[in-house]
Amino acid sequence: MDLWAWMERLGQDDHEALEHLLAHYDGMLRYIISGMLSDPQDQEDCLAQVRAKLWEGRHQYDREKASPTTWLTALCRNTAYDHLRAQRRRGFPEELDPRRPDPAPGPEEKVLQKERIQRLQEALDKLSAWDRALFYRKYYYLQSTARIAAELGTTERAVEGKLYRIRKRLQTLLGGDAT
Repeated sequence: MDLWAWMERLGQDDHEALEHLLAHYDGMLRYIISGMLSDPQDQEDCLAQVRAKLWEGRHQYDREKASPTTWLTALCRNTAYDHLRAQRRRGFPEELDPRRPDPAPGPEEKVLQKERIQRLQEALDKLSAWDRALFYRKYYYLQSTARIAAELGTTERAVEGKLYRIRKRLQTLLGGDAT
């Protein structure tokens, strides 16, 4: 059975489909999580959260929008990122101040964010596939430069240099807007 069929069975509340998908994608999920979370216990907790979110969000999957791999990758990355943010918040508890404005963006800011994201995606599409993959590894999957260098068989300095050139190219493509 192909992955599309397993996703369809998952949407029909089939637990066997969940187990099959998790077994098929286990290596990928662990790879994504380990790049963002270093503690093995945090990695296992995050993997459990991915499993729960996959089951809870099984009806949200849309075959027209993404492949099973893409959808599961995004779900895993976002779960690991949320786990990382929660860790950071626990380390720095803040006292609530009623005079402080709500940190959530307003409607205008949401529109501007959406436009910036769209422009960035268009600029990323103009990069080579290799440069785009390197950019995603560093800034989307939050992998360390050392890990990227080790996996590519190069030095950290070479990776840093390539990332610098990618950032400069994006700044040029975005008209100096990239940070």
